[in-house]
Amino acid sequence: MDVLVLGGGPAALCIASELNQRGVAVAGIAPDPVNDPWPNTYGIWADELKAVGLEHLLEHRWSDTVSYFGDGGSTVQDQSHAHGIDYGLFDRAALQRYWLERADGVVWHQDTAERVELNGATTSVSCVSGTTLQARLVIDASGSRTPHIRRPDQGPVAGQAAYGVVGRFSKPPIESGRFVLMDYRCDHLSEQQRSEPPTFLYAMDLGDGVFFVEETSLALAPGVPYDVLKQRLQQRLELRGVEITEVIHEEFCLFPMNLPLPDLRQPVLAFGGAASMVHPASGYMVGALLRRGPDLAQALAEALANPSLGSAALAQRGWQELWPMELVLRHQLYQFGLGRLMGFNETLLRTHFATFFSLPREEWFGFLTNTLPLPRLMAVMLRLFALSPWELRRGLVLGVSSAQSPIFRQSAG
Repeated sequence: MDVLVLGGGPAALCIASELNQRGVAVAGIAPDPVNDPWPNTYGIWADELKAVGLEHLLEHRWSDTVSYFGDGGSTVQDQSHAHGIDYGLFDRAALQRYWLERADGVVWHQDTAERVELNGATTSVSCVSGTTLQARLVIDASGSRTPHIRRPDQGPVAGQAAYGVVGRFSKPPIESGRFVLMDYRCDHLSEQQRSEPPTFLYAMDLGDGVFFVEETSLALAPGVPYDVLKQRLQQRLELRGVEITEVIHEEFCLFPMNLPLPDLRQPVLAFGGAASMVHPASGYMVGALLRRGPDLAQALAEALANPSLGSAALAQRGWQELWPMELVLRHQLYQFGLGRLMGFNETLLRTHFATFFSLPREEWFGFLTNTLPLPRLMAVMLRLFALSPWELRRGLVLGVSSAQSPIFRQSAG
């Protein structure tokens, strides 16, 4: 075969389908059937899907999209910040089906890759079952924890952790018909809890009396434990007199936010989480898969047309397309910004996001979707700095000392 894809999640299906559409001979190795239902929800700004013509893959869509950055206790602090842009939730089955239909003809081996080795012009993959498969190029799309992709060790990797519940409640936990991107109000927390790593509520009305509520930590190393997130979610609901009457689904998420870029010289290519494509500022990735998958597949299809190119040369062409210098520099800027935010206490973090979302919509949207060219991204970051109050500027430039921030102490330790 031309390409062997490792993994069976969104990244693997995306790149396999795009290559298949370009006439590339593709096969895959996945530990579970690739049509098994995906357990987690995937949200996206509707304009991201509009840009690629895939708005029909949304199961839910909200125009009433807001955040809260106060700490409760007064009318002003409880005011919502309207984002003025639609947000959507993927129909996971439809998204999966979309990629599987475009990957029609791809053979998926239900197995686990144990060893990946360069074998001259090709690469061989030895599986747990004893099977060995060979291809001109191997693409690892099996996630951020893959052992087959080399990357530098730059210290502890910060994870975005979340615990959520899809269910029914004694009364609506948020306003009907609303999507809440971030609710940083902390009036439900004790003084001790307010000195601990901040978390926020991510929530949406799914209709028919069903809501999804999720307590989320932006980023921390190690990640905030699920039991802490669950307790905080319960406290948040209890303060507002809300009880969970039926749990339809529980969600547990933990994924890396500041994973170093892979070694771009290695003869195995990566895509998705394995390629550090999770946005360091937002934690989102599906939009990037949909935008960048076609270009990567096209570059690989053109390179594969040259029969003299072996695994190393093909992977090099893929890495160049996936991580050109422009995107590497943007990634480094986002990593720097995340490092600063990880040191912020509750008050600074709320101030930061209130300031950030006061930027013009096209600027904060472009920042969160990684669609701003490098010069524009730098200009937006400078504008954000100019709008920030003095204490926030100090934290953005110098970081926050360990004496000021328990978050910094935990992540640094």
